[in-house]
Amino acid sequence: MTIGITGGIGSGKSYIARWLSERYAMPLYDCDREARRLMLTPALRRRLTALIGVEAYLPDGQLNKPFVAQYLFADDAHAAAVNAIVHPAVRRDVRRWAQRQAGPSLVESAILVEAGLLDVVDKLIVVEAPLELRIQRVISRDGITGQHVRQRIARQTTDDQRRRFADCVVVNDGSDFTAELRFFIDSLLAQSKQNA
Repeated sequence: MTIGITGGIGSGKSYIARWLSERYAMPLYDCDREARRLMLTPALRRRLTALIGVEAYLPDGQLNKPFVAQYLFADDAHAAAVNAIVHPAVRRDVRRWAQRQAGPSLVESAILVEAGLLDVVDKLIVVEAPLELRIQRVISRDGITGQHVRQRIARQTTDDQRRRFADCVVVNDGSDFTAELRFFIDSLLAQSKQNA
């Protein structure tokens, strides 16, 4: 069984994914981290360099994350062009990874719905948080302005859109979310054992 975890920027989905992975000893596929790894492969590197320019990579071969982020968020067409290169590679990679897992596993992605990964997961947890809290979290984490955070949020799927696919919604607003999340996961794991 593969459990997806998604939510908008600053919702705290990564925190909850790590919490679940540690508490339940479930392997975790972090789509953002794995996408960055895949972007260093020769095939994607060639295509991204052709699209964005040589500045997409630093002299040491690492991804120039600020440059790529600036390109991505400058224009919807830019984001679509990069996503057309990266998303298919991530979809193939996460499918292979999920098939190799012997027991329950987790897949975390901010764009799980948009990237067409719903068919990879059996259940979906959507993490939400109040808008202003999300903005403050991202400002603190990334050192960018509130305006830039709002622009990024505006380009993502809305909470209402994500919620349509959710099996569980977690509100990560600083209050204790663990009881309801534990109940959901424990129920899933018990059901999975019965069906095994």
